[in-house]
Amino acid sequence: GLISVSSWGIQISLWGLTVWLPSDTGASTDAIVVLGRGEAFRDLRTGTVQELWRAGRSPQIFASGMMDARPIVQSLKGLGVPGQNLSGEECSRSTQENALFTAALLKPPGAKHILLVTDVAHMLRSLLIFRKAGFQVIPHPVSLPLQWTSLVQQRCLFREYLALIHYVLRGEMAKFTSQNSTIPSAAVAAKIQAWNCRV
Repeated sequence: GLISVSSWGIQISLWGLTVWLPSDTGASTDAIVVLGRGEAFRDLRTGTVQELWRAGRSPQIFASGMMDARPIVQSLKGLGVPGQNLSGEECSRSTQENALFTAALLKPPGAKHILLVTDVAHMLRSLLIFRKAGFQVIPHPVSLPLQWTSLVQQRCLFREYLALIHYVLRGEMAKFTSQNSTIPSAAVAAKIQAWNCRV
């Protein structure tokens, strides 16, 4: 118990989720994709995305996530990113849906190579799912909320391990193949139109 919530325990848990991640090469991409994870995560990743955009990593920023995409876009506008460089979707309620809806909106115009921004705990799962949705992905993880206690951090990390195991055991990862995600399904496109969830 005490070991698992110590700084040492958290670092080991983070290592297990990050050791497999490729490094950010600094290459330019078709789009910077930022995933929402709730208000506590929002400011740090919004600031990171603005810095990446100013560094010329991509002219386009795409925000994904119900309850998060619109506030992220609004915050980026406030940080000086022009509206024409911003878009997003607020349909998705899970990481799988983040990938599906992002693919439905970004891939038809030709965006295939993305710089993916989410927190360090969430990145491995996100990377695998976005790759399976047909994207070439450069991961750019940001830290967990700085105000979180060690216990809250460890709970978040534990949930990520459980989610990865759950996806593998249920075969969810296998559903995201390049063959079935090159063209967005009619159901995904219909939902985007019906819910009017483009940002």
